[in-house]
Amino acid sequence: MTYLPREITGSIVDALDDMPVVAITGMRQTGKSTFLQQQAELQGRRYVTLDDFAQLAAARENPDSFVDTAEPLAIDEAQRCPELFVAIKRAVDRKRVPGKFILSGSANFLLMKNISESLAGRAVYFNLHPFTRRELKGRLSEKPFIMKFFEEPSIADLPEALPVRLDEVITGGMPSVCLGGMKNRVNWFKGYEHTYLDRDIRDLGRIGNIIPFRGLLRLAALRTGGVLSISELGREARLTSATVSGYLSIMEMSCIFYRLAPYIKNRISRLIKSPKFYMGDSGLACYLAGKDNLLDDPLRGAMVETYAAQNIAGVIDAAWPQASLYFWNIQGRHEVDFVIEAGNKCLAIEVKAASRWEKKDLSGLKSFVAATQHCVAGILAYNGTAPVSLGGRLWAIPLALLLE
Repeated sequence: MTYLPREITGSIVDALDDMPVVAITGMRQTGKSTFLQQQAELQGRRYVTLDDFAQLAAARENPDSFVDTAEPLAIDEAQRCPELFVAIKRAVDRKRVPGKFILSGSANFLLMKNISESLAGRAVYFNLHPFTRRELKGRLSEKPFIMKFFEEPSIADLPEALPVRLDEVITGGMPSVCLGGMKNRVNWFKGYEHTYLDRDIRDLGRIGNIIPFRGLLRLAALRTGGVLSISELGREARLTSATVSGYLSIMEMSCIFYRLAPYIKNRISRLIKSPKFYMGDSGLACYLAGKDNLLDDPLRGAMVETYAAQNIAGVIDAAWPQASLYFWNIQGRHEVDFVIEAGNKCLAIEVKAASRWEKKDLSGLKSFVAATQHCVAGILAYNGTAPVSLGGRLWAIPLALLLE
């Protein structure tokens, strides 16, 4: 299988020039190991994986000796040996060498208290998302559309675009699936679910009975793109709120699930202050929700939004670290799917799965733009072909263009 470069490379290389520890997290199977071993800019360092029992045993037996090496070191699946992080802290404090350690793993190190405390001030963190459309189409030499439009909102010289195919949403961005390595993606996702439940969850959560966790995982997939209500999820899953909260924390720690904070920097009352949540990959979300055809499915909008979210978040985390991603919602009235803020400006985006739109589809964007003077533009990202100016800082932009 041909290796495709990842957009996050530049940010990681820059970080290696300044920080002694660079930590790369993300969902299992998003390509972290391949990235460490094949990305040209990361060659020349010793690579070890704690998936190897002998290496894991050595790290646990004598963590200080394990990290005491003159050459730069890349440690994969590092979360499997928490003792290692204290040893790395001691090594860095003895001699601070930029780029000495790259740590990667299928866990969000920032949410693992013992790890985040050990590496405070010594590490910078990155999330390797599933493949974006930009990466799959080899568009990394071009600046991301959302960054260009943020700087100068204009549709002059923009080409028409082909719609995003629903099969792309169902496939998602997991390398083994989206790069064409699997004849039957359902079998791959089934294996992924079993590996995730049998290994990562037991390692991170010490859960004895996996059945209720599996039920909540599938329920979360059915609710992806919604405002998070732990009590509502608890009622539907027949679990206590404390149990649901604990399970969701494990899902978040393992990067399967993430929260999107509300944008509350304007003065409109009745703003929703609970986060939204998304599954980390639209393909996995479709599998867990039992969806293999979204054409006339009620969940089509939520799954297309999840696909847009993973692409936008992937671009921001890789190429636009100054930006932050939010959503906006006035209870019972208006909402905007995504708000990107950078500096003292912001950009609002509403995702529409259909190839046409109606006047009501613009109500949330109009309300947000009117209430937010520092909003440079409101974009209706629809699954059509032509970019259109709608006046009043509003544009309709093909979803395929937005994600390039």
